[in-house]
Amino acid sequence: MKVTNLDERIHVLDGASSVMTVIKDIATSGLQEEAFYVLDIGDIVHKHQIWKERLPRVDPYYAVKCNDTLTVLEVLASLGIGFDCASKSEINKVLGVGVDSSRIIFANPAKPASHIRHAAAVGVDTMTVDNESELHKIKKLHPAAKIVLRIRCDAELAQCQLGMKFGCDPNFEAPNLLHVSRMLDLDVVGVSFHVGSGCQDPPVFKRAICHAKMLFDLATELGFKPYLLDLGGGYPGNKGTSIDKMADVINKAIDEYFPTDDVHIIAEPGRFYVASAFTLATSIHSKRSVRSDEKSPSTITHNMYYINDGVYGSFNCLLYDHQHVTPIPLKSGCGKMIPSSIWGPTCDGLDQVVDNILLHEMDLGEWIIFENMGAYTLPVASPFNGFPVPKVHVVADEAVWLLLKDALPLTEDHFVIGNTPANLRLGLDIGGSKIDGWANPGIELVPTQEILSNPTDSSPPFIYDYVEVEPLN
Repeated sequence: MKVTNLDERIHVLDGASSVMTVIKDIATSGLQEEAFYVLDIGDIVHKHQIWKERLPRVDPYYAVKCNDTLTVLEVLASLGIGFDCASKSEINKVLGVGVDSSRIIFANPAKPASHIRHAAAVGVDTMTVDNESELHKIKKLHPAAKIVLRIRCDAELAQCQLGMKFGCDPNFEAPNLLHVSRMLDLDVVGVSFHVGSGCQDPPVFKRAICHAKMLFDLATELGFKPYLLDLGGGYPGNKGTSIDKMADVINKAIDEYFPTDDVHIIAEPGRFYVASAFTLATSIHSKRSVRSDEKSPSTITHNMYYINDGVYGSFNCLLYDHQHVTPIPLKSGCGKMIPSSIWGPTCDGLDQVVDNILLHEMDLGEWIIFENMGAYTLPVASPFNGFPVPKVHVVADEAVWLLLKDALPLTEDHFVIGNTPANLRLGLDIGGSKIDGWANPGIELVPTQEILSNPTDSSPPFIYDYVEVEPLN
């Protein structure tokens, strides 16, 4: 596959470079205005190595909904893992990078009819079910499907609970679904569960695996030949987190309940693979200094910083994924720490990224970095109010390049030697196009940093000033 857009290729870093040096190169160029991501695919490769070491009997099927960036899918496909898809569009994305349909599980228990027809047409046969009406639907639309019963077993503590929407009761509903499947002559091949996204309750996996074993035994008694156990998702992926405790529980449970290799065990990790691989860089485009101390009217009591990404963009994870983000100023500060808040660029008052945090004084044009931004961010981002979804720049070190450059679907054409995309101009990021065509030839383009650091110019092209405002109520 020929990759023609320079910015969509993977930039191979030299030994002295890193994600942060690339961010600094782009941010301090004076020509970048829009927020942007840097994706380190080496982080994904490292996570895969951890998974294989900690969970040797469990094959990962990446949850595409977590982050469907094309490069992420290509890298994961090159590592040979499977994919958990929730719709025909996700199925098509995965098939589009050359993944065989046998490496896909259609893991949405409530599927539109057209999506089931599409799965049948492209050979995606394995799919989850948690209710009787879905069984009748599949019997009509895809009678050759391989059915995986999804049971409910909720973690006591999870970032996102899913049991209120999906999963049948393993003791009362699941046995009935097995009987209905037998009556409909459908092929039940296994059991799945999802303890909740971002699980913080490792023992829940043993309870769920125990339930699955009982259903395997019942299915066998009814004449089925179950062979698939799907452990679902819930594995943390932020920097500083670990799956070791979960892995210990899972490994002991599958050794106890499924000790032989005649059962294929899979899981559906999402954030584990991509959360820490993405780092977001945002810049301060506006600032409001609040003076609310009546006894000291000239003292700044709170700074409000407005950045170029917000909850309608990458930070939708604050609303939908219950995430907490930590702002890291790119430039080291000094002096007094001031109570501050960080806001997105839209006109909606809901668009607040950080409520209250102590920060050193920052100026317009400075950059704020957010790590662990790879999970449930980009797939949900929208261009509300006309603000663009951030561009993703992809990097890898030389060792990762040597590992992946001939691992299909990746080829050498996917990689380019160079730490920073060479054609960054004013945040347009359009590889292979003439940048000058986007500029008004009659207007001289002035780097942002020049604009913000030229107070002696009597008629600067951009003027700002601090104004006193009324106290916040």
